[in-house]
Amino acid sequence: MPREQLGVCAEGNLHSIYLMFNANEGVETDLRPCIANVAQYIYELTDQYADSAFNGFLAVGANYWDSLYPSARPAQLKPFPAMNADNRDAPALEYDLFVHIRCDRFDILHLVANEITQMLEGLVDLVDEERGFRFMDSRDLTGFVDGTENPKGRSRQEVALIGDEDAPFKSGSYIHVQKFAHNLSKWNRLPQKKQEDIMGRTKQDNIEYESADKPLTSHIKRVNLKDSDGKSMEILRQSMPYGSVKEQGLMFISNCRNSNNFEKMLESMVHGDSHGNHDHLLHFTKALTGSSFFAPSLDFMLNKAGV
Repeated sequence: MPREQLGVCAEGNLHSIYLMFNANEGVETDLRPCIANVAQYIYELTDQYADSAFNGFLAVGANYWDSLYPSARPAQLKPFPAMNADNRDAPALEYDLFVHIRCDRFDILHLVANEITQMLEGLVDLVDEERGFRFMDSRDLTGFVDGTENPKGRSRQEVALIGDEDAPFKSGSYIHVQKFAHNLSKWNRLPQKKQEDIMGRTKQDNIEYESADKPLTSHIKRVNLKDSDGKSMEILRQSMPYGSVKEQGLMFISNCRNSNNFEKMLESMVHGDSHGNHDHLLHFTKALTGSSFFAPSLDFMLNKAGV
């Protein structure tokens, strides 16, 4: 069984750092062993910093995958599904590499982020960096608990990790990342009941509305989808708030064993149902980026290091 990157399915943390890189021209021969070393380093630090629950993963961009690993491609890996409807925009902004590290001590994260960047020096450019944090009792900056619908326990692996359906990429995961900037001044002017109707759950005690009471434009209604067999189309969210007073919002991260579930959720939010019922939360937050990656198993990267 290939070893998964432990950060893909890890439980939540207090702090996070997100690093987006673009590779320099023609560095693939040197980069393959380098990113294998980075992934192995992150894997080993999970034990070294176990007391502060360190974890992380490295993922390769959909548009860069064939350059780095030309001999095989995950079956459902494709560019970010950019969408637009009226004033609702889900843009694509692709990167070559994504490093996601989390910990309950920010000083350790800062140290590791510097070390990883040095390991990759001369091969890639750091294009974007964000630092996330747990807000209150795992709430988004809107004040609502985030990730309530996440799978629990062993179900996290079942939802997030590829199985035998794509054997060469077993224990890998499709990663979709969006940086959302919230308009909190506009949001906070809403009465609490209006906010709750937009979310589809109560704010303080986090109780989901009964199905019949959920507006068709509520966030929960738009993202809790079922497939043709009536099975829930789940993803594992590894999202956290980010930012400063000047710009703040949510780093939304979807980890899944397929790319379809995320794409269907995004379509339901932006375009809505056949009657045009879209996600009204998008009136108060704006996606600045949209990126598609694949996080291979640790063993895949180590095996490909000399290719």
